[in-house]
Amino acid sequence: MKALPVEPSNAPVAIGSRIRSARQAQRMTIEQVAGSTGLTKGFLSRVERDLTSPSVASLVTLCQVLSISIGDLFTVPETHLTRLREAPKISLGGEGINERLMTARSERRLQMIRAVVAPNGKGESDLYSVDCEVETLHIVAGRFELIFSNARYAMEAGDTITFPGREPHTWVNPSDEEAVVLWTLVPAASRS
Repeated sequence: MKALPVEPSNAPVAIGSRIRSARQAQRMTIEQVAGSTGLTKGFLSRVERDLTSPSVASLVTLCQVLSISIGDLFTVPETHLTRLREAPKISLGGEGINERLMTARSERRLQMIRAVVAPNGKGESDLYSVDCEVETLHIVAGRFELIFSNARYAMEAGDTITFPGREPHTWVNPSDEEAVVLWTLVPAASRS
């Protein structure tokens, strides 16, 4: 097998924003980081703005103080783009509903489902629950009613409701117009 030549790059690696984000996540000021690392505030400011690169020793010290690994600064974040026309169709039940999974199938932190509900479309006749901690429903267009055993919420475009995911509920599109809604489940519903 022939090895592919790799051209060295002189392009600077932009890690400043990740260092700043880690500092802010620790609720530390540049002054506090400077005091803990022995580095100057000016130097740290230039590092955070990617105007200079720290030495390996300075980077190790900085990462220790900020409780992050050096590898975290260089890891490319996993990004997944789902285009509506390519989103997989799913069916969680109900009549007159077309659902598409908008998040990656492998995503376990949350799940977003876009549903287009036909006029007078409705959920299960019996109340049901979803195996997740939190459920959020956002109405993009049209009207929609979310029904619990002891309450009924009439919603319209722009409205959002959040409730425990395991709370039994159902729904209906009470109008003669199509409704578009976004369901967000946190964490992603179990697939049993």
